[in-house]
Amino acid sequence: MSEPHIRKQAAAVPSYALEKNFLASGFLTVAGTDEAGRGPLCGPVVAAAVILPTELYIEGLNDSKKLSEKKREKLFEVICAQALSYGIAEASVEEIDRLNILNAAQLAMRRAVSMLRPTPDLVLVDGNIARDFPMQTETVVGGDGLSCSIAAASILAKVTRDRLCIELDRMYPVYGIAAHKGYPTKVHIERLRTFGPSPIHRKTFLKKIL
Repeated sequence: MSEPHIRKQAAAVPSYALEKNFLASGFLTVAGTDEAGRGPLCGPVVAAAVILPTELYIEGLNDSKKLSEKKREKLFEVICAQALSYGIAEASVEEIDRLNILNAAQLAMRRAVSMLRPTPDLVLVDGNIARDFPMQTETVVGGDGLSCSIAAASILAKVTRDRLCIELDRMYPVYGIAAHKGYPTKVHIERLRTFGPSPIHRKTFLKKIL
């Protein structure tokens, strides 16, 4: 398996240029993967992997961070309906505390990729690290704004995690998770200091706060 390469190009909107280049060079199936939730103080990290047909045009497809919640929700349904294959997986709070957040995020991405059928022979990984994937990988810095496959994965991961945060808020309402999605906002930190951490909080993230 070759070493991944780092790409730092920027694009106004994602395209299939990377996917088409690799398909033209002999790869049979190219997937994109991304994660959501590395920064929050609570909840799992969620990853998604997607294989899109390169002739498919999805209006408004972009990096999930550049889209409104309403637009992400709409695109989530479109991607799930029209992707050749997709997988959504997570790494738990316990795994984050045991492995560290970077390794846990990589684990979640590998799990998402393992759900794809057919199994891709190349995976475009958002960021500059790809660890222990069983197939060739290509890291793509800023990939969610460059590759349609990674952008689609970023939306599936973000929407899934946001929905999960709504459920976590119902279980632990004192922290306001539905609003801040677990990120270290002033309100979240104040509630943590008042009520202490819950079972869904990442203990290794709280050392400097508590």
